[in-house]
Amino acid sequence: MAKKKILVTGACGYIGRHVIYTLLAQGHHIIAADVVNHGIDERCDTFIGDIFQADDHLYEKLHCPDICLHLAWRDGFHHNSDYHMGHVSEHYQFLVRMANQGCKHLAVLGSMHEIGYHEGMIEESTKANPRSMYGIAKFALRQACELKFQALPDVVFQWLRAYYIYGDDKQNQSIFTKLISAEAEGKTTFPFTSGKNKFDFIHIDELAKQITAVISQTKIQGIIECCSGKPISLAEKVEDFITQHHYKIKLDYGAFPDRPYDSPVVYGDASKIKQILKK
Repeated sequence: MAKKKILVTGACGYIGRHVIYTLLAQGHHIIAADVVNHGIDERCDTFIGDIFQADDHLYEKLHCPDICLHLAWRDGFHHNSDYHMGHVSEHYQFLVRMANQGCKHLAVLGSMHEIGYHEGMIEESTKANPRSMYGIAKFALRQACELKFQALPDVVFQWLRAYYIYGDDKQNQSIFTKLISAEAEGKTTFPFTSGKNKFDFIHIDELAKQITAVISQTKIQGIIECCSGKPISLAEKVEDFITQHHYKIKLDYGAFPDRPYDSPVVYGDASKIKQILKK
């Protein structure tokens, strides 16, 4: 892929920082956008401010990117926050504004939570029935974007559906983050669910690699599962994490009930991403 000018929204976020590092390593020109500048790589151009403003010149202010990689999303770790449904239209209007003003390649971060309760492999055609405000909002945004951009043949639209992300765990709010804190505090046990649910775990560095590969091409569009394609039980993954870090803490199984909107086993169809990574 020729070197491109790529706008990354949510640049200071958990995923954004890793994606920017990967894109810079490939020599791309990055415009990092966020509401604050918390450690944005100095090699990036920056836009610190509100990308959701109704501005007829926003595309120009964002340095006229070739590609818009939209990762920005508040309260992503709080699935039933009121933010999600209250701001879907802002995300949609931002993407439409970018397309109308000149950016013809849009890639947006999705989530397995937009599918909701589902047992087995999630494919591009899997029907959605989200059971959290986060999932409902992401699903609504995807539907709106598909309806809008599929009618615009000059616009490349890619929906990057992510799964259970781990790695760089001090920077996120996952179970691994909580486990690190509990160990540091000297706790001997960690309240846990049954641990039987199986998820598609993907390391943050691998996710960054996959996202970079997806937006580096335009032939494969639409919904793309950014995943490992392999289900692993939560208990196995967490026990492995404890062993690798030589922690002494023990899991207190059954202390918390399993979340009702989590599937017993769910994983992504990795066929598209494998095809892209081969290119």
